[in-house]
Amino acid sequence: MNTFWPRVGAVLACLAWLAGAPLAAEAQAAPPAGDETLRPVPAASHDPAEHTLLVMLRLPATHFRPDASYGGRYIDDSGRASRRRRAEELARQHGLTLVDDWPMPVLGLDCYLMRYPEQESPERIIANLARDPQVEWAQPVASFDGMASTPPAPATEADALYPVQPAGRYWHVAELHRETTGRDIKVAVIDSGIDASHPDLQGQLAVNANFVDGGATPAENHGTAVAGIIAARAGNGGIVGVAPQAKLMGLRACWQQPDLATRCNSFTLGKAINYAILNGAQVINLSLAGPPDRLLDRLLDVALERGIGVVGAIDAKASGPAFPANHRGVLAVASQPAGGTAARAAGNEADPALLAPGNDIPTTAPGGRWSFVSGSSYAAAHVSGMLALMAQLQPRATPGQIRRLLQPGDALNTVNIDACATISRLLHHCSCSCTAATLTQRGVGP
Repeated sequence: MNTFWPRVGAVLACLAWLAGAPLAAEAQAAPPAGDETLRPVPAASHDPAEHTLLVMLRLPATHFRPDASYGGRYIDDSGRASRRRRAEELARQHGLTLVDDWPMPVLGLDCYLMRYPEQESPERIIANLARDPQVEWAQPVASFDGMASTPPAPATEADALYPVQPAGRYWHVAELHRETTGRDIKVAVIDSGIDASHPDLQGQLAVNANFVDGGATPAENHGTAVAGIIAARAGNGGIVGVAPQAKLMGLRACWQQPDLATRCNSFTLGKAINYAILNGAQVINLSLAGPPDRLLDRLLDVALERGIGVVGAIDAKASGPAFPANHRGVLAVASQPAGGTAARAAGNEADPALLAPGNDIPTTAPGGRWSFVSGSSYAAAHVSGMLALMAQLQPRATPGQIRRLLQPGDALNTVNIDACATISRLLHHCSCSCTAATLTQRGVGP
């Protein structure tokens, strides 16, 4: 869509029609400038059903020199070739085939994707690899899903975009933007592909990289919706992001399946998280869920140690611990229940879950469109936007300090985020439509 409408009502009239139309499958986002470090990955490498596992080998310190421009490329090509030969020999000894590799310098490791024969037991192979002195560890390739309901909820002509945004009605973000807009805060959206040409997202992506297959980043539903909630530009007649002046790092580690579900795995997510850490992300949004994963847990430990705020979506259907919501230090987010009814949502063992808007959220869709979406993926996106607003005001705040600002001291189980009160606590004065009488009630007063 190449034109804008002068009135929001006209936008919704078109939106109601477009929400039911098929998405433009050919919509592409250009690869980021200078991103020649992203090598093509064989298609089988992102399919966990293809009998693959991950093998971690120690990365010799003399063979890499991470600096401000380091994006995942070996600096010493001869060292890289030597290490790959070592990995190929290791694979041969254990009856495996080397598929792909990626450096994880923040962990001091090389990560190798290897395929095992269909008739073999992955547990036996992993046990044998664990006894090899070259191997730091080996693990299965886990699968992860975006926490969204599909298909998107239909739009209605009677709605208007900003007034029906929960971030507008309940978080009063237009008022908050008088104080903070998340200006220049880097938010890594590790997700499916983002439509960088969408009117609400033009110019919002500092990076749009593809860690799934190394090609141009396609425009996909889930990533585009999450990106719009976080940082859609204001003043376009569409929606307003929670942090409209944040700079998004679109890191495609997930892909859209034929049924429109979103899928990721350990290898693609590991590459993207590693990139986010090395390239200055201040917030990492993970609107996905899956089993605990050793590689990804280690990477999040490094991110949190470096002061990066990490936000994860809660899987309400999970029967046990899940990544990333159960990782200590991650801000685990669930959707606020409809109608204001009470709800509990499991966070990690130390912190209660946070509740944010996640039902019937208007947001960006591929092809210059908008749609309504629901799921904890979109609740997590709201919180990532909040972290960007907070980071502009207090850039040196630690993840622990951020949680205390979001979470009242007397919270026990789940916490409904009060965006106005959170920003007001940072500013030491009321940031939204409130009176002096409400300052103490919101925990803003002295």
